This record gives sequence, C-alpha cells and structure tokens, in this order.
Amino acid sequence: MPQAEIIRRPVGEVAPLAALVHPVLRRIYAARGVRSPNEVEHGLAGLLPVSGLEDVEAAASLLLDHLQRGSSVVVVGDYDADGATSTALILRQLRRLGFDEVGFRVPDRMRHGYGLSRTLVEELAPARPHLIVTVDNGVSAHEGIAAARALGIDVLVTDHHLPGPSMPDYNVMINPNRHGSAFASRALAGVGVAFYLMAALSREWGQRTQAAAPPVTDLLDLVALGTIADLVPLDRNNRILVSEGLRRLRAGRTSPGLRALTAVAGRKLERLNERDLGFSLGPRLNAAGRIDDMTVGIRMLLTDDEAEAKALAARLDSLNRERRDIEGQMREEAAALMRKIRIEEGALPAGLCLFDTDWHAGVVGLLASRVKERVHRPVAAFAPATDGELRGSVRSVEGVHVRDVLEAIDTRCPGLILRFGGHAMAAGLSLAPGRLDQFSEAFAAEVDRWLSPEQMRGVFHSDGVLTPQELVLDTARVLEEGGPWGQGFPEPAFDGGFEVLAAKTVGETHLKLQVRQLEGGPPVEGICFGHYADPAALRVTRGDRLHLGYRLGVSDFGGWDRAELRVELLQPPSQA
Repeated sequence: MPQAEIIRRPVGEVAPLAALVHPVLRRIYAARGVRSPNEVEHGLAGLLPVSGLEDVEAAASLLLDHLQRGSSVVVVGDYDADGATSTALILRQLRRLGFDEVGFRVPDRMRHGYGLSRTLVEELAPARPHLIVTVDNGVSAHEGIAAARALGIDVLVTDHHLPGPSMPDYNVMINPNRHGSAFASRALAGVGVAFYLMAALSREWGQRTQAAAPPVTDLLDLVALGTIADLVPLDRNNRILVSEGLRRLRAGRTSPGLRALTAVAGRKLERLNERDLGFSLGPRLNAAGRIDDMTVGIRMLLTDDEAEAKALAARLDSLNRERRDIEGQMREEAAALMRKIRIEEGALPAGLCLFDTDWHAGVVGLLASRVKERVHRPVAAFAPATDGELRGSVRSVEGVHVRDVLEAIDTRCPGLILRFGGHAMAAGLSLAPGRLDQFSEAFAAEVDRWLSPEQMRGVFHSDGVLTPQELVLDTARVLEEGGPWGQGFPEPAFDGGFEVLAAKTVGETHLKLQVRQLEGGPPVEGICFGHYADPAALRVTRGDRLHLGYRLGVSDFGGWDRAELRVELLQPPSQA
C-alpha cells in the first residue's frame, strides 16, 4: 500500500440541518460545503427541470416525428457501463412508447474505435436506418455524422463529453457541456442525459397522444448504475438521480438483469449502496466492453426473461474474472517498466506513458488508473489496436485537466494525436504507429506545466478522528445512509491511532485486522484489501501500533451486522 500524507478537511460553517441529523454526519456535510437542508434532500421534486437542458425538446420532437413515420431507429452506444445503461434506458422507453423498429449497435473497440465512426456508419447503411441516436458519444464524431447525413440518415447526438473547437453536422444535440450551455449541472453522465431526453420525449408523447406515458422514473435503477460507474461528480442533481435509483433497486423494482447481476456479485439487493454499484456491479458490466462485446451487457439490461438474465449475468461475472487476470499481468509488467524508467532517468516524469505490445486495449484504462494511484501523477497507458494504431487511456490527478492537456499537445504538435476526447480526470486517444516516444515527451512536458513536485505525492483526505463513542455500528449505518457518496461528494474517511489485537492474511493479499483505538474503546474489525499485493508492504502483527486511514462501513459477513474499518492507509504512527 503506497504511503500518503494525511490532510484533514476543514469543517467550516455547519448547516442548520434537522435536529435528528447525527453529529458526525453534520460535520461531514459541513466539510463538503453543505449550507442548507435542501442540499441533502434527495426527492425527485428537487431535480433540475427537464426543459432547462438545451434542445431537449427539439430532440424529443425529432424522435416523435420519426415515430409517426414508422422510422427505423438505431441507438449507437459506447462500450462502458455508462454507454450500456444509456442504451438500455433509451431502448426500453422507446419500445414502451411504440417505436417498433428500434435496435442498437455498440462499436467494436478494436475495429471502430470510440463512438460513431465512418466505418460503423458504412456497416449500418445496408439496413437503411432513418435515424441514429448516439448515447454517451457523438460530440466529436465529425466524420461519422457527416457520413450518415450524406446517406440521408438523421443524427440525434446525446453526449456529456467536452466538445472540441468545432461541432459535427448533427440534426440535434443535447449535451450539458456544449459551448454556451446554461444548464445548471454539467456533471450529468451519459445515462443522465439519456434520462432527461426520455423524460422530455415521454411528456411530449403524452401531450400528442392524450395518454399517460410509461414513467421514465421506472428506469432510474439504470441511471444510478451508469452514473456511479462513470465516476462523474455527484452534484445535488446526480445525488438525487442515484438516490432514487438505489431506492428502486433496494425495493426490488428493477429488471431481471440487474437482479441477476447483483446475485452473481454476491450482494443483497435490499442492501445495495453506491459502493456496490461502483465496485461490484459496474466492473462486471464494464468487463463485457473491455475484453469481449458490450452487447452481452446490454442484452442483460434489456431482457425480461429471468433465465436469460441469469445466464448473461454469469457470463459477465466470468468475463470480469478474466479481466482481473489480464489486468494483474499488465500491472506486473507496468511495475517492471516503471522500475526501468527510474533506473534510466533517476525519477519518473511528471506525466507517465506506458506501453506493451501484448497489452489489451480494453484494460489499459484500468491499468492507468491503478498506476496513477501509486505514482500520484497522470498516467497514459497504450495498447495496439487491430488497425495498427495505438489506443490509449489517460487517468489524471487533482489539479490536472487531462483533456486540456491533450488539447494543448494537439495545438503544439498538430497531427501527433489522431483523435482524443474525454473529461478532466479521464480521456482517450489514438496515435499513429511510431509516434509514442514523441507523445511521451510532449505529455511529460505538458503535465509538468500543471504540476509542482509537491503535488506529485499521495494524499489521504480525512474527516478527522472518531472518538471511541463514535466508532460504532450506529455511526457506520448513519454514514452509509447519509449519501450517496462519490466523486465531488466524497465518502467520509477518518484517521487515527490503533493497536493491533489480531492480524491475518485472507484471500492471499488482503489483511484482516482486529484493532482498538489507542485512546481505548471496544475492539473493531478492519479489512485492508490488496495490502500484501505489494511485496514491500508493511508486515503487520499483533501488538503493533499503527496510524490508519479508513472508511467506516457495515459488515454483515456471517449473518450479523457490525462496524468495520475499510483501511486505505496503513503506516507507523511516526509517519502520520
């Protein structure tokens, strides 16, 4: 486990919340800038108005015009969990509203690359679709959209990625991050944009038909999963969407596919939380797009047949195990590359590029994320694609807007990057063969303009110390219920000194603990996942005194609830 500096969040002004709000939760909310009670009220009435999303009504009208014509519609998705849930949400609602000829297509990561490409349009052309709806992509699909329009195919773009300096020739686009957008939440995931579109469509459909449209809120379970899996900031609007989706999931009001996926992940539907979506369900759904075909995942989200759902969920679980094996091997190879770089250069560059001819293009994003956590700087990982290009994924750290980094490189070195797109913290790109060394130098130099040496260190953000009276099951339950937590509204974390009462290795690399605070109090269990995956990890034995950085959760392993420390930082007291 890498060492890190512990920085405690300032609490600031405590909001005038209801008297029943737990004191620890009051402190947590204050540290996240909550200043009024409505900021932590998550009813649907608090959602930003659908009509506030620019051109959403024009998009709904375009869809209804095609419904009246009996048009053939193809939804072009993406090969991650956000794209899969977006695709499933739109297909489910379109079919419920009477769209008879509607299907979907997911680009092949290796053949087509990302989004609506010219090659993909050429493959769709023989089926003669009248309308293409992009989800979670399209804002940078200049060539693909031009090819579709040249064939007489209308294109409706729904996306949330940052646009480039010029826009494609679409019919209609809805995107909260479009130039000049006044929509109050730029943090919507692709599935959030899809939800807003289907809400506008359902309202317009009801007005035209004078009938009650099937409520799109039935599909908020998909919105919750896609939003959490895509790691978008959880502003208040997204917290409402996730909270309502989790409520539906816990009540069992979900599809056979999500019930089956929850079961194969070893989770209980009635106790699902955002961590389960992000660390159990999301990775299994993502596995299809990473190493196989996201069609498997979308079919699971679309089916209403229990047996088919169980079979498809089992397939996703198997793919996820395969993905973990591939990723583990790639991480070992990446560690060897980093050691080589340190030997040759004396230190890692500010922006690190990694490549191996045997790496899998579907897993390089995960690899970049894992390496970034250890080296505390932006990382780009590349793998070969079938068209001879290099496909890369970049993961960033706080203070470096990685899409802006790529745009700056593209400006300074025209033609070096073939294609790129993304967000502040994650981006993707393609390079021509033989250009990796040039890109590596440009990437390191550009990141160096953003980061100081002091920033390239690990930081554990803590909400302070819990007293022995607070480090109990009641507090753990309050914190779990106080979310949803995620990007931009971080899950509570704490630090403090503990004495080790018992320690053992479980599952080969995980460290299971029983500890007691140095100030006293009852023993409490702890788990440090993957601690011994690092051969240099601190060896822990009974009697040791440690400073832990942890999150407080509820464990029901063995059939009874108790508080558990999810340890993320473990170091001797002198390093705290």
